[in-house]
Amino acid sequence: MMQRLLSATCMAVLAASCAQAAGPWVKSYVVSFYDPAFRFGGRPDYTRGTDIEPGIDCPHGSTTHFAIPAQVAKTFSLIPWRTPEEVEALANPPATGTERNPAGVYFHTWRAASAYRGYRRDIETYINPFAAEDPGQPQVTSRIGEGFNLDGKVKDHDFVSPDGEKGIDNQLYRAWGCDAPWRGADGNGTLVLRSNDKMLEGLYTVVIRISGNQDPRNDDDATLEIGYSPDQIMKDARGNVGIDYSYRILKSEQYTKLKAKVRDGVVETEQAAEIHMPQIAWFYNQQRDAFFRQGKICVVPNDDGTAAGLVGGYRDWRDVYTQNIFAQSGGTQGVREHEDHVALYYALRRHADGMFNPKTGRYDGISSAYRLKLVPAFVVDPDKPMGIPPRESEEGRRRGYDDTSAATIKAIETLIPQPVPPTSMELRPVDGVEIGVGGVAITGRGRRSY
Repeated sequence: MMQRLLSATCMAVLAASCAQAAGPWVKSYVVSFYDPAFRFGGRPDYTRGTDIEPGIDCPHGSTTHFAIPAQVAKTFSLIPWRTPEEVEALANPPATGTERNPAGVYFHTWRAASAYRGYRRDIETYINPFAAEDPGQPQVTSRIGEGFNLDGKVKDHDFVSPDGEKGIDNQLYRAWGCDAPWRGADGNGTLVLRSNDKMLEGLYTVVIRISGNQDPRNDDDATLEIGYSPDQIMKDARGNVGIDYSYRILKSEQYTKLKAKVRDGVVETEQAAEIHMPQIAWFYNQQRDAFFRQGKICVVPNDDGTAAGLVGGYRDWRDVYTQNIFAQSGGTQGVREHEDHVALYYALRRHADGMFNPKTGRYDGISSAYRLKLVPAFVVDPDKPMGIPPRESEEGRRRGYDDTSAATIKAIETLIPQPVPPTSMELRPVDGVEIGVGGVAITGRGRRSY
């Protein structure tokens, strides 16, 4: 009896000491890499020029919009009021003018012509994409995809996760995963690299703070916070994101606090009605709230103290469209990056699978997932509550983005063509070349003249 009593007493003391050792805990990170959760099925032995290789995800490789004259002619031939002669002339513009630069001539000609492809000559394409014919967007054909089962169902068009979970909802990948600037091995798509480069240069910072009261390896009552930080990402002597620097987290419009559970170090949040966090951006004017509905977050620790994160949920596909296209003008980005936002518009609308809108009878949301690479940091509250600081020098451009985005969403909702707002980047000259109604490149007094 005495031995049993001693054993019970020792176990109680040991349990109490373990519970006391666990206590409150905090783990924090700064995001060092941020990209859409698009997989890459290309072959490492593919050597055809500079093309991004085909694979099980995209059998025909990446999109080739506005890359070669033959493809451009095919796109412009869909414009009902263009004659075959006009199409041929636009697809193969002569290198005339003070600077005989074929690349520059092609850029300005294609940029202008692509902006007016509607059923009338005066309808601007990128604000009113429904008014143009669908040029076609290659669709991801792979069954493997990253993300979460957001609706609790297993449907025919769902993905299977890399570890075998069925029912993964990530139709953004289905619609957009073959787009050239977002596709490449190890996150080396051109816009993936550009957006992360801008983030690391100080455009914006994303931080995560995880806390609990039990054990950082196993906790049924943990909390995860994610949000914007006004502090620039710090780098070490080798140019890598530094470890254990301090960042403030702003509890503003790009911030969310979620209940979470920790199992063997893996953190998974509840599925929340709303998740607010910074949007991928490479210009200040497109720096916005990503806004996931019915979303959740998972954080998986690595042995070296870093971690991998995954954020998923339904995003308003119209926000995805405008946040990608109107960083500059639709034609500028389309020709430069070889992506066609008219094709993207139809693909996003076609694959929308959430946020049913009873007024329109269509879905406004598309299931999405984004990856995060995380580096250990100290995440603290600011001394005084504060909002996201504005950049006065960029506010005019930001207003232009807001006006263009509002006009686009109104056009898409009503299917009534909207005019180009006077503040819009769609009216901004590039290298002194403006775009006239009907897609005419108008020569100005810039660095180039054609």
